Amino acid sequence: MIQSDRKKKSRYGWLGVAICFALGGCNSKPSDLASGTISKGNDRNPTKSLTAPAPQPKTEPVPLDEFQQSHERMLTTLKAVDKQSQLDHPFLGVRPLKMAELALQTSGPSASAWDKSVLHGLYGQQLLRAGRTKEALEQMQTSTDLVDSLGDSIQLNVKQQIYYLLGVAYLRDAETVNCVHCINGERCLFPVSGEGVHEDKSSSMGAIRYFEKALELAPGDLKARWLLNVAYMTIGEHPSKVPAQYLIDPTKFSGGQSPVGEFTNKAKELNVNIKGCAGGVIIDDFDGDLDLDVVFSTWETNGSLRYLVNNGDNTFRDETEQANLSGILGGLNLLQADYDNDGDIDILVLRGAWLENHGRHPKSLLRNDGKGHFLDVTYAVGLGNEMFPTQTASWADFDHDGDLDLYVGHEGFPSQLFQNDGAGRFKDIAPAAGVVNGLPTKGVAWGDYDGDSWPDIYVSNLGGRNSLYRNQRDGTFVDMATELKVDGPYYSFPIWFWDANNDGFLDLYVSSYKPGVEHVVRDYLGQADENEPDAFYFGTPDGKFEERRESLGFSRVTQPMGINAGDIDNDGFLDMYLGTGYVDYEGLIPNLMFHNQQGKKLVDITFSARVGHLQKGHGVAFADFDHDGDVDIFAVMGGWFTGDAFARAAFVNPGTDNHWLYVRLVGTESNRFGVGCRVRATLKNSDETKRNVYRWMDSGGSFGANPLRIHLGLGSNETIEELEVFWPKTGKSQILKDIPANQFIEITEGSEGWRSLKY
Repeated sequence: MIQSDRKKKSRYGWLGVAICFALGGCNSKPSDLASGTISKGNDRNPTKSLTAPAPQPKTEPVPLDEFQQSHERMLTTLKAVDKQSQLDHPFLGVRPLKMAELALQTSGPSASAWDKSVLHGLYGQQLLRAGRTKEALEQMQTSTDLVDSLGDSIQLNVKQQIYYLLGVAYLRDAETVNCVHCINGERCLFPVSGEGVHEDKSSSMGAIRYFEKALELAPGDLKARWLLNVAYMTIGEHPSKVPAQYLIDPTKFSGGQSPVGEFTNKAKELNVNIKGCAGGVIIDDFDGDLDLDVVFSTWETNGSLRYLVNNGDNTFRDETEQANLSGILGGLNLLQADYDNDGDIDILVLRGAWLENHGRHPKSLLRNDGKGHFLDVTYAVGLGNEMFPTQTASWADFDHDGDLDLYVGHEGFPSQLFQNDGAGRFKDIAPAAGVVNGLPTKGVAWGDYDGDSWPDIYVSNLGGRNSLYRNQRDGTFVDMATELKVDGPYYSFPIWFWDANNDGFLDLYVSSYKPGVEHVVRDYLGQADENEPDAFYFGTPDGKFEERRESLGFSRVTQPMGINAGDIDNDGFLDMYLGTGYVDYEGLIPNLMFHNQQGKKLVDITFSARVGHLQKGHGVAFADFDHDGDVDIFAVMGGWFTGDAFARAAFVNPGTDNHWLYVRLVGTESNRFGVGCRVRATLKNSDETKRNVYRWMDSGGSFGANPLRIHLGLGSNETIEELEVFWPKTGKSQILKDIPANQFIEITEGSEGWRSLKY
């Protein structure tokens, strides 16, 4: 009989945790002008005073030589981080692999078959993480054969887990051979069919063999059942050849009808199918030519940021080196802002998430010269004094002084609120402001939930109560989450503020995150699950919230990591795309899309829209990168391990006949891109009634960044009857009349009209 877990851990010392993982017994952590008018007032709270907190003393701008020194210092720091990480990174470092290899080599001829099995299995798991998949299969197959040779002396649950883990390894090899480089856009889209079926079926057959062996020993194993169904799909034999007792009814993979038909993953055609691990993405105009470019990251500490410039012909070219980004390594998430109000878009890189003390990596602020060339100015502007693990932050002008401030959420360390002094330097005032938080923060978003024109902060904590910090308009905040009943879910991840029903009041989406394939399978099987549901808090006129998940018909288990919102059918209502998954190789679950039906229902259209990518989804951005008037989706696919990398996806929208308008704001008294401004479009219905479409200027969800331009879906309307831009800093509104649809316009704060831009 095998030894107990306690004895095994004692005997193998440092191997204990890894052996536990290998046996499946440990849970991983998871230029024409038109007329317009300007008016004062906030239509929701018109009588509130706009008393500002005392601004920081103005200082001289940072000298250019300090920027260059900061950049060189960051390059040196990131090289040092990578050098250390190559050895000690908990998920990417080689130390566990080397130790597993050494343990196997020194085990000696007297080691029992069971001991050898454990050591081969452990070494195989580490090889799989490192991306040496064929070698991993050899080691794990040897481990399994040794276990089989021991017959009934091995506990059935242990044997079952070893079969299951080998099945997972075979399935990953099938993905590596057939899918990783995005041979065509159908690969890894769930349910797998048509051109998504693998040419080389051998490894999928191996996966099927061992998943079925695992299920013979544990018929109720939902993870093995799910992956067995996926494996049969990859060889084109689902549902016909799946044993009846393990089949998941394919009618469960239907859902609602996509209003735009099927998206097409054209990453290869667009030249963006670049392989990498988990990371963030920004889509925006970095070089000032009005076309949308792409910047994305990987959390691999030796992986550079990638800067892809739009050629203007629906393709992109890589100009990472020309942009001076080659040595800017790592980063799980990205977001953009014009931090110095010079009219171009800068980049913030966030690093160290999930790594606890191993994640004491610096963040990076990359200053753009307006032509898509960058310098890392982190140290020069005061953002590099402390290094805490983070993947989430958000920009807003919280003190109404006309420049953007920055809130950064950390994991188990104090959060920071960096106040901008107007000259591009930052000072952390979080303790004095009352927003330290200190919990494992996974999502941060600014939004004026109470309509007083001052931005508030929502903070999502994984394994703790969430916070809603109300801006007191004096440089301090008070947490209102418990009082307003928006402090859950307890295990939450990415979030956003949005106006889901176009009533002019901000709503909150707060995701729930408890990883596990079994939770998803129960959902498809209609079985109860203990997971907390995602929360949909709808804002009310009195500055409170109502939870409306039930009325929205939202009953899915989602497990999102990257999220964002965009109006895919130009009907005026924001839809949502969720990048799903978790760290383990088994976490093959479809990314999800939901169609917003006038703020009353959220309908799952994942399968009819053909966007249910099975790989781990992280940064998500909605943007019209092919300039045809509808928003497309860029998604960073790829997991944590070197061996779990995948090509990025670019889902192109087939579009509808509905009309649209894009708006770029130019602040003069306010921050340059109008972040935090509210835009209202009044449209006339066919029955002469009117409806409003509301948008707030931001970059969308808290993991992935949309462009800093407003997209308005107009439905069948060819003209916007009235367009209002409300500038919170001044409390003034600009009203513009009779704007034709299907164009890109620019509105400058304080001007009397608008200007047409190239599109």
